[in-house]
Amino acid sequence: MARYTGPRVRISRRFGTPIFGPSKYLERRNYGPGVHGPKSRRKHTDYALGLIEKQKLRYYYGLLERQFRGVYERALKRRGVTGEQMLQILETRLDNAVYHLGFANTRAAARQMVTHGHIKVNGRKVNIPSYALKVNDTIEIKDNNVSRQLATRGLEISTSRVVPDWLSVNKDAFKGVVMRIPSRDEIQPIANEQAVVEFYSR
Repeated sequence: MARYTGPRVRISRRFGTPIFGPSKYLERRNYGPGVHGPKSRRKHTDYALGLIEKQKLRYYYGLLERQFRGVYERALKRRGVTGEQMLQILETRLDNAVYHLGFANTRAAARQMVTHGHIKVNGRKVNIPSYALKVNDTIEIKDNNVSRQLATRGLEISTSRVVPDWLSVNKDAFKGVVMRIPSRDEIQPIANEQAVVEFYSR
């Protein structure tokens, strides 16, 4: 499965947001990357602002352009506000839920856990990170030493993170359940999803 493997702090510095998680380097150099980063004062057009918001959201969830465009097109076909539908599709991806449950410290690590076959959904192994979860789906760590050790390490590192209300977790049993589809207020996106919708609808 294709994924972004380039420099991460550089991306975070470009957008001035810790997209891949907190970074001390970003705190020290809170300006754009490159030789012109500290003194860049360019004004952005409406198109550029929409592109920036789209890129922030895309990198945040670890999708390539084609995959992200597919999310937008699926959201467009659903009833309701397109931006909110898009966020709900992204949030209920299997790799994102594994991250939120605390079994992995980053979304990239959660994606790897899924692709390596450490995750089961409703008792069946699922190795597709983009698998769309539904209400009452049960996510659990495979019952073997390697999988449980990975999940235990993830839980130890992510103790300070709060599991969102739309998920419930039983850390002792290495299980989580999707209680409901998250609302817009619960998601708290890193970017303006309406600007992303306007960018794609040009």
